[in-house]
Amino acid sequence: MPRLQFLEPIQMLLKMLVDPALQGKRRRFKAEGVVTSPCWQLTVKILEARNLPWADLLSEADPYVILQLSTAPGTKFKTKTITNSDHPVWNETFTFCIQNQVKNVLELRIYDEDSIKQDDLLFEFLYDVSEVLPGKLLQKTFTGSPMVSEELDVEFLAEKILDLPENLITNNVLVARELSCLHVHLYSTGSVVRTPEQEKLQLELVLKGSYEDTQILTLGSASTFLFYYLTAQETELSGRVRSSTDNGWNSPSLTDQFTVPLKPLTKGKEMTIGVPAPYAPGVRLQLKAKSCPKDLAVHLGFNLCSEEQAFLSRRKQVVAKALKQVLQLEEDLQEDEVPVIGIMAIGGGARAMTSLYGHLFALQKLGLLDCVTYFSGTSGSTWTMAHLYGNPEWSQQDLQGPIQYMQEHMAKSKMEAFSSERLRSYHQELNLRAQQWYSTTFVDLWALVLENMLHGQEVHQTLSGQRAALEQGQNPLPLYLSLNVKENNLETLDFKEWVEFSPYEIGFLKYGAFIPSELLGSDFFMGRLMRKLPESRICFLEAVWSNIFSLNLLDLWHSLTSSEEAWKQHIKEKMRNIEKESSVSGTSSYLDTSWLQPGTALAQAFNGFLKSRPLHQRSPNFLHGLQLHQDYRGQKNFSTWADCQLDCTPSQLTPQEPQLCLVDTGYFINTSCPSMFRQGRSLDLILSFDYSLSSPFEVLHQTELYCRTQGLPFPRVNLSPQDLHQPRECHLFSDPDCPEAPVLLHFPLVNVSFKDYSDPGVRRSPAELQAGHLDLSEATSPYSFFNMTYKEEDFDRLLRLSDYNVRNSQDAILQALRMALKHHALGTKPPRVHM
Repeated sequence: MPRLQFLEPIQMLLKMLVDPALQGKRRRFKAEGVVTSPCWQLTVKILEARNLPWADLLSEADPYVILQLSTAPGTKFKTKTITNSDHPVWNETFTFCIQNQVKNVLELRIYDEDSIKQDDLLFEFLYDVSEVLPGKLLQKTFTGSPMVSEELDVEFLAEKILDLPENLITNNVLVARELSCLHVHLYSTGSVVRTPEQEKLQLELVLKGSYEDTQILTLGSASTFLFYYLTAQETELSGRVRSSTDNGWNSPSLTDQFTVPLKPLTKGKEMTIGVPAPYAPGVRLQLKAKSCPKDLAVHLGFNLCSEEQAFLSRRKQVVAKALKQVLQLEEDLQEDEVPVIGIMAIGGGARAMTSLYGHLFALQKLGLLDCVTYFSGTSGSTWTMAHLYGNPEWSQQDLQGPIQYMQEHMAKSKMEAFSSERLRSYHQELNLRAQQWYSTTFVDLWALVLENMLHGQEVHQTLSGQRAALEQGQNPLPLYLSLNVKENNLETLDFKEWVEFSPYEIGFLKYGAFIPSELLGSDFFMGRLMRKLPESRICFLEAVWSNIFSLNLLDLWHSLTSSEEAWKQHIKEKMRNIEKESSVSGTSSYLDTSWLQPGTALAQAFNGFLKSRPLHQRSPNFLHGLQLHQDYRGQKNFSTWADCQLDCTPSQLTPQEPQLCLVDTGYFINTSCPSMFRQGRSLDLILSFDYSLSSPFEVLHQTELYCRTQGLPFPRVNLSPQDLHQPRECHLFSDPDCPEAPVLLHFPLVNVSFKDYSDPGVRRSPAELQAGHLDLSEATSPYSFFNMTYKEEDFDRLLRLSDYNVRNSQDAILQALRMALKHHALGTKPPRVHM
């Protein structure tokens, strides 16, 4: 009997291979993350409003309502205007086609129509339609704040559309829906009549909600173009003929318009229509809708990509060999016994770059560099990383070469970077990027200036090119970190999202969405690659990772006035607000109705002045078009990285933004810690390198606070008064009460014993004492944040200090490595054996 039970799964598998009836089961297993879900028709009836405020002192409001669903792109409805009424009655009905697997939040806006100036927005209501039960009529009254008495009555009905199921791809946070491609072929059976006033006629075609939205082409010659749109979208193609010389676009003789509903257009079959163009008879449009490829160019998933998983297997062999040697182990470590060790370097401009060279140099001398699996950095530390990974064998070769290279360039005058010849070359390259469809900004100029200051020449290296340094597992995996922020309506503390860069992929930790690193800057829609651009050189990414220019006035104010305690209080307050909102509205399928009342025009203008980023960086948003899952807030991976109130409002999150705005992580916390806690990495030991001048533990305390508020296993940072008064070269932290937390060895930038010792255990002679003196005071130090030129002796001293501090901590590092071995063993459970 046991033998038969053992054979049953094999027999079932063989049957699936030959039985067509079971083929679907096998395909669904392979297509993990793919679900089929019907669409629904949402009927919304705007009934009436009461107690609306007067628009001005002389008359009552002339109200109308705008209805919009971000998950039904291109669909926007408007009621009729009721003149002079604080109690308008509309009784108008509108329908939306919605997908119930996504978060559908209806936006209802009441405006006051004005014939002289722009219409005033009176109120805005956001309503999660998941409250509407299928087939049951729901009437809801939306009310304002307790201080006002405005009300809006709306009636809802949801009904399933049986003939419109969709195949969705989802990671339970983001959803990619089915796309169709509309092929449009323009041709003419007659001749275009031109007059002196009309030299050329153009056809404007609009498909709202599509990737292209609007396309304009010249009549008189055959042409073919495409529109990509949601398959379930109930929309229409609209067009009109106009003259290219008509700036107003409203010439009475050329306003002939036409519309073509796309719903009746059968996939694969052609439809031909005539264009009503009196001045261009015989113009025809041939339409044909086709399905788009189902495969995504965006990786939707929180798991590590296959390339990183393969790298880990290769790197473990290198790490196992190195650990055996430095710890003098008697036996070889098996793959599942190898701990995961990471370097976590923070920013600090040229100071961070120089110090990191020293730290790596020391680790290499001690034979410890091969023990490291991950190498993360931000801001200035990424300059070191980008330079080193230009050489695929950098950690296996003497670091004295790249150090000397950087020392020579740091000692040079940086004025040459601003010479007329260099400025011309910058202008030429920025023009070339513009021709390649890149949106160039001041940050791109900063990239070229920074490249010249650090290297004096163009560096023809790309992020994806760094994969060569990982092919044999010969180096740690580099991880670069940035923040995505709002371009013009929020300060960084109010909204920020971690964006990780590696040679394999780039993506959001919060959304579980990643793209191959060579595709950053290319255009995406609904997870599909629309237009591929040439990969940018590494300097343009270095400028993103150290982008200190995209600040707004509120960011600047906080950086100038906030103390560490004020920052901590701010973060705690933010987390309390999120927890309070989550407890009210729930964390999964339902979002409470929210009511927004706009401020005055003056208040809005002042708010925009404070929060706009005049020098912001722009990069196409590869999440464009993707929609949020109905239960996105209930997913652990999303909630781990959701740390602002805006996470409760789907229409305000990044998938709705046309562009990304990437800034230095120092706008929030100067740390690369989040990369260490990505699912699947499970670090056992973190070597933390801090390059702060004035507060050697500030970033560490901020990181601990942030991680604990987010539920991330970070060790307790317990420091004695003596440690705070006089920090040592390294400090070891662990947390027995939190076994998931890695061991952490923190290296602040301090000059404790280096001033008296040239090497560990070797006291300086009186003639050498001057070489041990470093000015690390924030006010007078040559290593200030904005200094990009170091004297050779200053570069050498900072390098030697960092090198010495690590080598002088060799015993502590070895102790931490042994703790990491034990930590990994405790965290690895033996597989169950079935008898």
